[in-house]
Amino acid sequence: MPASPNDEAGRVAGDSMANDKPSREQAEAAVRTLLSWAGDDPGREGLLDTPKRVVTAFGDWFSGYDVDARAYLARTFEEVAGYDEMIVLRDIQFESHCEHHMAPIIGRAHVGYLPDGKVVGISKLARVVETYARRLQVQEKMTAQIADCIHDVLQPRGVGVVIEAAHECMTTRGVHKRGVSMITSKMLGSFREDARTRAEFLQFIDVGPGR
Repeated sequence: MPASPNDEAGRVAGDSMANDKPSREQAEAAVRTLLSWAGDDPGREGLLDTPKRVVTAFGDWFSGYDVDARAYLARTFEEVAGYDEMIVLRDIQFESHCEHHMAPIIGRAHVGYLPDGKVVGISKLARVVETYARRLQVQEKMTAQIADCIHDVLQPRGVGVVIEAAHECMTTRGVHKRGVSMITSKMLGSFREDARTRAEFLQFIDVGPGR
């Protein structure tokens, strides 16, 4: 029986990268080294199992490297009674990590597209966001990756992606500024070329203070 799109999405993106991946034992040893460098004793009772827990957490936080986001969009539906208006999924909450400091990025994504004869299950849009979020990221790159993925696979008339997020790399270290959020957007096709389409999308997601 042929593999389903979800099966495909679970495959390792590149066998060569998987073969070069350090072992779990090596990863746990690296955590013990960092604990020692921080000034603590990785052999004390409270830290004995910390390397195992950290590596398990990393496996969850960065599971997006093992997933092909495009495969989630492989199954589409054309029986939509001629529906050709904007489709928007907003407030997709996500947790990611900054690739510069590995600090959390906590936010929400808003995704919209204008279908061209076919649509995709809305949960798949959320899975695309989740896949790219579970990698080391900068917000600008993540925004573009989500938009490009939807545009390339679904080939709609237009795509819009807006992300709002707080970055712990500037709230818990460095400048120590809390209550600050960053907004990025990527518009393709009619969302970029037609001001009315773009305005409709932004009205639907209602980005800004007081939400």
